Amino acid sequence: MSPNNAQFLKTLEISDFSATPKYLQLANTITDAVRNGILNKDEILPSINELSAYLEISRDTVEKAYRHLKNGEIIGSTPGKGYYINKTDVESKLKIALFLNKLSAHKKIVYDSFAKELGDFANLDLFVYNSDLSYLNSLLGNLTKTYDHYVLFPHFKEGRDKAPDIIRKIPSEKLLLLGRFVDDVPGDFPAVYENYERDIYSALEEANEVLSKYKTMKLVFPDFSDFPKAIIKGFYKFCQQYAFDCELVSRLDKEKIEKGTCYINIIEDDLVRLLNKIIQKKLQIGVDVGVISYNETPLKKFILNGITTISTDFEMMGRLAAELIKNKSKDRLEIPFYLKLRASV
Repeated sequence: MSPNNAQFLKTLEISDFSATPKYLQLANTITDAVRNGILNKDEILPSINELSAYLEISRDTVEKAYRHLKNGEIIGSTPGKGYYINKTDVESKLKIALFLNKLSAHKKIVYDSFAKELGDFANLDLFVYNSDLSYLNSLLGNLTKTYDHYVLFPHFKEGRDKAPDIIRKIPSEKLLLLGRFVDDVPGDFPAVYENYERDIYSALEEANEVLSKYKTMKLVFPDFSDFPKAIIKGFYKFCQQYAFDCELVSRLDKEKIEKGTCYINIIEDDLVRLLNKIIQKKLQIGVDVGVISYNETPLKKFILNGITTISTDFEMMGRLAAELIKNKSKDRLEIPFYLKLRASV
């Protein structure tokens, strides 16, 4: 093994915590080694078997990484010689770590939009911390490399008062908050966020004329939801302003569905449960009982002739976050919120 190869092996960074596929982590590491002069033109790379054994990953993973690099013409291969560095004029790319609190349909929209706007501008590693603050802390402590930017959705089920202390572990000059702003985090960092209290109030106010046929408004908000409590404040504010009876429902399984009630559903999984309970009572959705679902997804316009949604623009959220990074901007941008009236109310 050449001295350069030995140095290269020391730089390999493969994380078991990252949601980014290992083949792509390996490909990005090799690209970085070329960019940093650790691997030179015509340098012979370790064989697939050598890398597989050294990293304790499958041969298929190494082979897929090499194929990815070969498609980009960064490496080449010849029979008997193996894989080698084909070119060294590799553009420098930013390293970005994106921390999602969970995988969901709307988070996928954000991720896809963010990645699309970044394009070849950056290498993007994805981490999912399941809205668990202690797990986020563990992820940050076990990162195998340093990033140029850390993009974080700060939504937590528990310990929200301790969140600023964990977020402060990220250098403020590299931080970008996405989806929600956290007031107690110091520093001049960019953000793309929702104004949860004002958003739900304004959306319900826009729908007020249609909602007037219902006597009671109920917000289905489980006790251990990772959604901001500001949604509850905006809900109560609207109901008080427009004289609706109102109630917070923490457990949908114990809820008695009654005519004249409009439900606002927060959790995606609860939407099917709610619709089933209404249908089992033989009540007509949009006439006897109203349903409003938080966060627009493509399927909701087709379910039962259309589910009314109140939602931010997730595609815009991802795109603007990428633009802030590309433009080196410190702006803090509030995302617009929309009501989409459909047959369910």
